[in-house]
Amino acid sequence: MFRYVGKKILELIPTLLIVSMLIFFFIHLIPGDPARLVVGPDANLDEVNKIREEMGLNDPIALQYVSYMNGIFQGDLGSSLKTGLPVTEMFENRFKNSVLLTLFSIIWAFIFGIIIGTVSAVFKNKWPDSLGMLTAVSGISIPGFWLGLILIQLFSVQLGWLPTGGADSWKHFILPSIALGAGIMAMIARFTRSSLLETLGADFIRTGRAKGLRELIIIPKHALRNSMISVVTITGLQFGFLLGGSVVVETVFSFPGMGRLLIDSIAFRDYPVIQALLLLFSVQFILVNLLVDILYSVLNPKIRTMGS
Repeated sequence: MFRYVGKKILELIPTLLIVSMLIFFFIHLIPGDPARLVVGPDANLDEVNKIREEMGLNDPIALQYVSYMNGIFQGDLGSSLKTGLPVTEMFENRFKNSVLLTLFSIIWAFIFGIIIGTVSAVFKNKWPDSLGMLTAVSGISIPGFWLGLILIQLFSVQLGWLPTGGADSWKHFILPSIALGAGIMAMIARFTRSSLLETLGADFIRTGRAKGLRELIIIPKHALRNSMISVVTITGLQFGFLLGGSVVVETVFSFPGMGRLLIDSIAFRDYPVIQALLLLFSVQFILVNLLVDILYSVLNPKIRTMGS
């Protein structure tokens, strides 16, 4: 097991380097001069050149990349052009908020998705199946921002039960997590149903039923576990997307997370913050894929043996 995990980690190193290079060079292709943003539009050319020299923008692009990576290895992601604060300091609370929001969203989406998909598979072509798949289709079809606005109107404006924005208490996470996780729940439900239906038709399930095993034992212990690989795949991938893809939902709810910070940074062209955010989102996605691979090996030891 440790050998398998170690091999997967080593395979990530060149991927991370390539991703960091692409992000760095992509940011430098964006129109605009960071030095001009720092000194303001009224500064003369000498002042701009002085700031460019201090920021190292006159160095060759390759040297700038090496300097940037050296800073990353030392825990320095640069400073914001807008606030002057270190990027790591700006990330502290926002990163925690985004991770908590993502965890809340993926946990409830996974639980309800598994339940809906399992019930739909067990009661195939009956009213619970139709109701479950109607819920799934609705979750996939409704845009997150529109669902967020409906939730705010209903539970915040009309009923006054929940706050419209912020992240001061657990109540502030309820509506954003519902808006963010609805589509994921629907996808998990559909994958669970299709995978479970395939497993329920397998020979070992028929053998278990022939031996007199009850459905309450067959479905959770045998059928559902063997159906989880595809479900783990979609859940893991969506978890990676949610970590960096909650931009719209965080904007709708004025939620102080990483997605909202990205929108604000793009509006100001705060290149160091944008660059650090894109790199962080990429690393998160890659690490989530690593976790999914490890879960594969736990659910199916054959994968671990083949990958060794």
